[in-house]
Amino acid sequence: MLTIGLIKEGKVPADNRVAFTPHQCQWLQEQYPDLRIVVQSCPTRCFSDREYQAAGIKVQDNLEEADILLGIKEVPKELLIPGKTYFFFSHTKKKQAGNQALFRAILREKITLIDYECLTHEDGQRILGFGFFAGVVGAHNGIMAYGRRTGAFALGRVYQSKHFKGLIHTYFELRLPPLKVAVTGTGRVSSGVLEIMNLMGIKEVEPEEYLRRNYAYPVFAHLRGQDLYKHKLTGGYSRESFHLQPGEYACLFEPYLAQTDVLMNGIYWSADIPPLFMMEDMRKADFRIATIADITNDLKGSIPCNIGDSTMEDPVYGVDKQTGQKTAPYLQGSVDVMAVGNLPNELPRDASQYFGEQFIKFVLPELWKVRSDLLKRATMVREGQLTEGFRYLEDYAGLT
Repeated sequence: MLTIGLIKEGKVPADNRVAFTPHQCQWLQEQYPDLRIVVQSCPTRCFSDREYQAAGIKVQDNLEEADILLGIKEVPKELLIPGKTYFFFSHTKKKQAGNQALFRAILREKITLIDYECLTHEDGQRILGFGFFAGVVGAHNGIMAYGRRTGAFALGRVYQSKHFKGLIHTYFELRLPPLKVAVTGTGRVSSGVLEIMNLMGIKEVEPEEYLRRNYAYPVFAHLRGQDLYKHKLTGGYSRESFHLQPGEYACLFEPYLAQTDVLMNGIYWSADIPPLFMMEDMRKADFRIATIADITNDLKGSIPCNIGDSTMEDPVYGVDKQTGQKTAPYLQGSVDVMAVGNLPNELPRDASQYFGEQFIKFVLPELWKVRSDLLKRATMVREGQLTEGFRYLEDYAGLT
């Protein structure tokens, strides 16, 4: 018998998503006689304890009996159960400083950590994530912020709609001015952004036309890797080469700074990848961007004026274009930045259902295999020891 426990999220601010919905738990226990699911009681989860109990799932405070623990966000180190196997987004593979103490605690407590972000197909394509709903909420918030800055239209908050279908209905009477939106990226995040662009009636145009023309209606340009980067020597672009040696590439985004009102950023970023622009670019007279939705949300990453997280409750802050200092949003002389780390939390039930579906389809069957290459690739720590693919974290883990 394999027992899976759904943990109560402990990170602050609280996240109300969950790996499996009550209906999914019920279905799993019906389909897998050798599987048992227990849920840790939580008053803030998007599905109530009562909903799990109504589905026949045991709800309790202690999860010591569980073989595998499923969370969403980082588990506070004081809540870790020694010796257990955890699945969650640890946000440590890039050596994120804020989670270094957590990572060291995972090793110290002899825990096995399988990171959702590292669950990939053989070709490196990620299997799990909330990127689509991050894109949906981030795009909505970006357009909402532009409306609040300009006063040209009013858009409410996503969480007021309760679910995605309800959100769609809020766009039926939306009338947008002739703004220009740049959308970057090709993954799940950008898919969510593109969905909102289409639902809002923002028309796609080719990048060349976007740079050359003004329009009497709202438009967006979708900028992919070849539109954003070129090799410094060859002038070409290869996705494989770029991800192996991003420092050999230059960024091509500069012309868009004078032609864009709203930037929707959905590109993956690491320290070697050049940013889309520099802080000093904001001081130029032709810098037109008024609103930036940094959906992938890397601190001082591809968006250099991302100077810290905002919150779901207060998602937008300003950055003074001359000083680079944080200000209130919507001020003259500032750029508005939306940089929320848990965007899908505004549509938690939809996001949780989608996540659970993908886990059940691609990951769950691997749990019973004697050897699973998929799980092996995603196991950062096994019983307190760094695995082969993550030895580059030795200094971060305090092992050197």
